[in-house]
Amino acid sequence: MSDGLDPEIAALLAQSGAENTEDSAAEMDTGFSIDSPAEDSSAFTSAAGSAKSIHEVDLSRKEFAPIEKFTSDTPSEVFNDTKYYKTALTGENQSAQRVHQILSKYLTCQDPKDRAVYRQQIVTSYWELLRGMVGKMGFLETPMPKKMLVRFGVLLPSLFKQETKDFFSKIYFENRENEPIMYVDEWFKEIASGRMNNSATDEKKQVKTANMTADQAASAEQSRLMQLQAKNSGKLQSTENVLGIKENERRMLEEELQRSVEDLCQHNSVLGLENHTAGYTEQQRRMLPQITDILHRLSKNDKELSKVLEEYKEAKATYDNVQDKINAGGGASVATNDTEAVKLEFETVRQMAKMTVGRRGNQFPLFTREFYHCTERGTGTRENVIDVLRWIESLDPGVFHRIHKNIPNRIVPYVLLVPTYGDRGFCWEPFDRYNRVTSRGRIVVPMYPKDLKIAVLTAVADLRWQVAKEKASYYWMEEGLTGQYYQHFDQMKLKGDVKEFFIEDYILWMTKESTGVQRLDKDVRGIFWRNMPFPKELKEELRKRSLVYDELCKKDANREMSDGY
Repeated sequence: MSDGLDPEIAALLAQSGAENTEDSAAEMDTGFSIDSPAEDSSAFTSAAGSAKSIHEVDLSRKEFAPIEKFTSDTPSEVFNDTKYYKTALTGENQSAQRVHQILSKYLTCQDPKDRAVYRQQIVTSYWELLRGMVGKMGFLETPMPKKMLVRFGVLLPSLFKQETKDFFSKIYFENRENEPIMYVDEWFKEIASGRMNNSATDEKKQVKTANMTADQAASAEQSRLMQLQAKNSGKLQSTENVLGIKENERRMLEEELQRSVEDLCQHNSVLGLENHTAGYTEQQRRMLPQITDILHRLSKNDKELSKVLEEYKEAKATYDNVQDKINAGGGASVATNDTEAVKLEFETVRQMAKMTVGRRGNQFPLFTREFYHCTERGTGTRENVIDVLRWIESLDPGVFHRIHKNIPNRIVPYVLLVPTYGDRGFCWEPFDRYNRVTSRGRIVVPMYPKDLKIAVLTAVADLRWQVAKEKASYYWMEEGLTGQYYQHFDQMKLKGDVKEFFIEDYILWMTKESTGVQRLDKDVRGIFWRNMPFPKELKEELRKRSLVYDELCKKDANREMSDGY
């Protein structure tokens, strides 16, 4: 398979034009119309240019930018390439040949029982094919058909309906929004380059330094340094954020002090004694204790700022020191394509794909019109998922907030879009184990679900639960969001997984309760109202609709007057 498909594969392609109810097998050889070269893989780079990397957490951002355009006006010709199928399989050795043979039999088979057997065989052979392909996603010379196969599961464009092919041709290939939402090929590219660490697994990678070559040892040391850098960068970024808050607080206090002193220094002349000025007015006398209070607050602010400044200097010195060591070792260039990391991540991603589908779901890994029933806006493209996340955050403003030193930091997780027919998203990890402060968590969303909004909601709800659970630590059944919900779960004597109940209730909270439709238990509504509150404007709108929400708003007011919210 060096210059083209194996003669046996070519023969099977010719044979596949045999009778088929959907004519799919015949189209494997004849279904293309335009012979266009593969597109440059540079299209996968961020269109933001000089903008921050998606791996850098920008704490100044408060929300997702609105999606201006969901699809491109200029469709790609990659799916019209007459050599698409051939290009996708060429160079993949026996795994490609096996996929082709089984796919040909599957598409031409008339017996339902045999077809079911071939379908199962495709699942296994497809993942073996991908095992050898994912490590090539970081190479510029990798043809677009291979990237499209990994990204969308599209092996044979003739399995598209024409309108679906037109839609997929208009999907933006590049990350125009510069958000940490990635397709599978981009995910493996970032893992291979070292810009992302492997997703967490139960089994830790054993490093045996004794039997390592010099290059392997250098790569292992670079990985260790990058993990250390990731851990320290969280402290650095968080400290810098606190430092900015304290500096802003000082500036506001100084401005208030300056205005007060200027007012205090204004004196009126004494009538008849114009060479002399009167004493302080009653209003000026009231300002004296106010000025004293400002001075006390400034003194407190100065102590806190000085402490944070020292912490920032220490964190920055550590960061610069580690960065110098990384640069001295060649940085990420030591291993531009970490094959071991890619191999580990492949097994993880395969598990992720299975989890989006579930045991009883449709495990078929290839894109086909037989199973694809999504609308254009219901397909899990990057732009569509960002739009759903923006909607979620508009109703649950604190969904991506992580509290550190009583300061909420908005940290959007990495989102992996997997081309599966699953219906549920989930949280793989709430944050990086080396950096709990500002690291991004990881959630997974299926691209071809029945309902994209529900699929994303299940992932976000899972993230909500896991972040709250990690925050409460050993006391997760007693404290915080998880503690309050678990106590309700226990009191109601419910059976099953408490997290699954929480996810289902969260979906009702976002889709029904946010519109004034009461579907939750009274206690659950109260827990969510306090721990995951709607925006103030929405609360005011809801209290007009029902006494239930009016009562909750009154409780808010009472808490604000007592111990605060």
